[in-house]
Amino acid sequence: MNINNFKISKQNKPFIIAEMSNNHLCDLSIAKKIIEKAAECGADAIKIQTYTADSLTIECDKPEFIIQDPLWKGQSYYQLYKDIAMPMEWTSILFEHAKKHNIIIFSSPFDEESVRLLETVNCPLYKIASFEIQDFALLKAVAQTGKPVIMSTGIATLDEIRKSVSFLKEHGCSDVAILHCISSYPCSFEQMNLLAIKELASLDLLYGLSDHSLTNIPAIAAVAMGATIIEKHFTLDRALGGPDAAFSINPEELTSLVNETESTWLALGNKNIFNDTKRPGKHHGRSIYVTNPMKAGDTLSEKNTRIIRPGFGLSPIYYDEILGKKVRTDISFGSALTWEHIHE
Repeated sequence: MNINNFKISKQNKPFIIAEMSNNHLCDLSIAKKIIEKAAECGADAIKIQTYTADSLTIECDKPEFIIQDPLWKGQSYYQLYKDIAMPMEWTSILFEHAKKHNIIIFSSPFDEESVRLLETVNCPLYKIASFEIQDFALLKAVAQTGKPVIMSTGIATLDEIRKSVSFLKEHGCSDVAILHCISSYPCSFEQMNLLAIKELASLDLLYGLSDHSLTNIPAIAAVAMGATIIEKHFTLDRALGGPDAAFSINPEELTSLVNETESTWLALGNKNIFNDTKRPGKHHGRSIYVTNPMKAGDTLSEKNTRIIRPGFGLSPIYYDEILGKKVRTDISFGSALTWEHIHE
């Protein structure tokens, strides 16, 4: 999957997304500063959200429209989204600002009108949020742009994920990646269920983690399991407050995330090292050495040879084989024994 100049693959370092979400607090200067800081911290992309309260829900005071989750308890869906929605007129401003600071910017749209707006600024990539994974009208609008799609899976079954991926591909999206996600805010370690990443890996797609935990540990573990994309909510300072501040990382933590996930990816290395006959440290191993001076025609024995360090002589596995054989040349004390020394 190619996004501008970044290639998302297992052969490259993880693609790190700083999710602005509503941490802009409806202040354009804060939104710009979040973009600047994300770039400064080494994130590969900043993600915004494009919606209006009316595109997400209706203004209704029935009990099921009142949120019960602790962070937003007692608020209606409509009022929460109305209060935190990023003004649509910021879209082009933020895309230009991100370009100026050399960081990829893209968005999670929540309705067809948002997709149309994002196409006017040439959004290079789209994100489907967990709660929209089966909104096929939205998926169709996104797929028809032909742009790559990253889709979170926080509330979906494996069958629902397969159906949504197939739908995207059938309607024009050839590049799809999926993120393991737990839609709890914040998400505890006990809830993370990172082993589910192995199930996503079976779908033969790029996969990653949308992480709502309070540390970078799940993200690091996910990279160790093959994740190529990591998304974390990002704020300038949790003390600024806001609905998502409690599960957002700050600049110092984002810098650590970038460095630690890349280090983890590097540490994964190559599983084929067991085919390497010259592994690092090989010369420190044991091998067969001559421990008493020998003349041409002398017989190799336990009295004039030993298995010792370093490892520049014949492998110890040949020790029984060489005993009793004659040498063809003089050999000095402390010489590594080789086949060239031995009569056939």
